[in-house]
Amino acid sequence: MNSLWLTLAVPKGRLFEESLDFLMKIGLITERVEEGRKLVVDVGSLRLYLVKPFDVPVYVENGVADLGIVGLDVLLERPADVYRLYDLGFGFCRIAVAGRPEFFEDYKKSTHLKVATKYPNIAREFFSKKGIKTSLVVLNGSVELAPLLGLSECIVDLVQTGRTLKENNLIVYEEIGTSTAQLICNRVSYRTKRESILKLVRTLLEVC
Repeated sequence: MNSLWLTLAVPKGRLFEESLDFLMKIGLITERVEEGRKLVVDVGSLRLYLVKPFDVPVYVENGVADLGIVGLDVLLERPADVYRLYDLGFGFCRIAVAGRPEFFEDYKKSTHLKVATKYPNIAREFFSKKGIKTSLVVLNGSVELAPLLGLSECIVDLVQTGRTLKENNLIVYEEIGTSTAQLICNRVSYRTKRESILKLVRTLLEVC
């Protein structure tokens, strides 16, 4: 182990490949890692933990990982007591309200909505500020199905290209915000491994 030895929680799924591209770009890893069954991988000066996106801030906050790469959407939905070191810029997507085109006019006049989402806290806060009451249906799968089957009147979800919405005859009603990948750090690690972490950040600033 060298002086830059750090542990990093990497999100599986949507941000995984771009996270690896980033790590290779700044020279922290020199070989690809497969998103397979192996969950702990030592690559160069890093020990990588491959975890679900919503678990990244949990591992970092509790000190299991020194650093983590996580979408801003996750931090907005489940705030964590961590340092947010840098907006990495990749993984851009919109957090949006979407639904069937024929319901859009009713949506604009609604005072109560049934909303399906993976992001109940973001949805609740957004509609509360608009003075709209909500009945939330929390789903972990494809939320686009909910308004099509009458489970909800609209959804709150991430939108990247909009292709999935289009293929399911849904449209964006309005945008709540945007999300990109963030580099987060455990508070204790920032003190005890400060030199290594700052060296990583300096490298990041030079390359990116």
